[in-house]
Amino acid sequence: MVVGRNEGERLRTCLASVADLGTPLVYVDSGSVDQSVQLAREHGVDVIELDDSKPYTAARARNAGFDWLLERRGDLEFVQFVDGDCELSAGWLERGAAVMNGRPDVAVVCGRVRERAPHASIYNRLCELEWKQATGEIDGCGGNMLMRVKAFREIGGFNPDVIAAEDTELCARLQMHGWKIFSVDTDMVVHDAAMLRFSQWYRRAVRAGHAMTEGAVRHGRRSSCLFTRSARRIFLFGTLIPLGAVAFAWPTGGWSLALLGVYPVQFVKTYAGLRRRGETRADALAYSSHCTLAKFPQAHGQMLYGWNRLRGRRTRLIEHKRPETRIDPGLCEASPREPDASPGT
Repeated sequence: MVVGRNEGERLRTCLASVADLGTPLVYVDSGSVDQSVQLAREHGVDVIELDDSKPYTAARARNAGFDWLLERRGDLEFVQFVDGDCELSAGWLERGAAVMNGRPDVAVVCGRVRERAPHASIYNRLCELEWKQATGEIDGCGGNMLMRVKAFREIGGFNPDVIAAEDTELCARLQMHGWKIFSVDTDMVVHDAAMLRFSQWYRRAVRAGHAMTEGAVRHGRRSSCLFTRSARRIFLFGTLIPLGAVAFAWPTGGWSLALLGVYPVQFVKTYAGLRRRGETRADALAYSSHCTLAKFPQAHGQMLYGWNRLRGRRTRLIEHKRPETRIDPGLCEASPREPDASPGT
């Protein structure tokens, strides 16, 4: 199944990659204002258009698509979730199903994610580096995943109220129920980030901070998951240290500003770790800078979640893409791939 919102030509590429697999297929649209729905119907794909009676979330869309598939094929054992800005890689379903069949304790299998145009912008390149993850058992994965139907039903699917990182939140609940999340060294999808502006990078980081904080609030006391670790680091480096350094500058005669030295230290540590795993100097420099600087917009997202929680309000979708943004296929050159690993945030 495919979910999307204002993906335009990205959706055309996505549907072309899944249309002839001989499996049930549905596209779930979350209030697109472009031609996404029409495009999907032109491809002969069944379409579910979510109404605006409830807030749009990827989680809500995936649940709707899952229910639609199971109503028509109650014998399905696995469901492949694909985001509308991704192209499914040839041979992935066979590889993922083989892992599932050999590991009855595994609820989710994911593979490598490649960025369509990693050299189109520094922000796309950061995404390419971000997608790298270890193989074997992992804590969580993105929205592109092969899911075991039994496990999905057992935990009640995605939480439709979660506006970002709903996939990681799902994985956290699966692990609480004894299920495993497994990553394999096989191409799964090609992703089109279409992230060309600083403002897009900033909003994406704000969304990440919001997501990690919400996840920590929901699961922090029941699980030592990624959410809690990330939320603590965001608060420490994005809020506590800079505020403390500035607030105590006068009473300490400026000595508190020495606290800001933690940022170059963190940069050097991240850079060294990336170089040890085989990243180029340019990539290590870029991603280390990203990991250090992103804490500030992530702290913005953390504050946004806290403020809305105090007011009893839900945060609306935090989107960083424009409907018309798409990378020119001419920029889609292949880039060298280093060994998978996941640097700390």
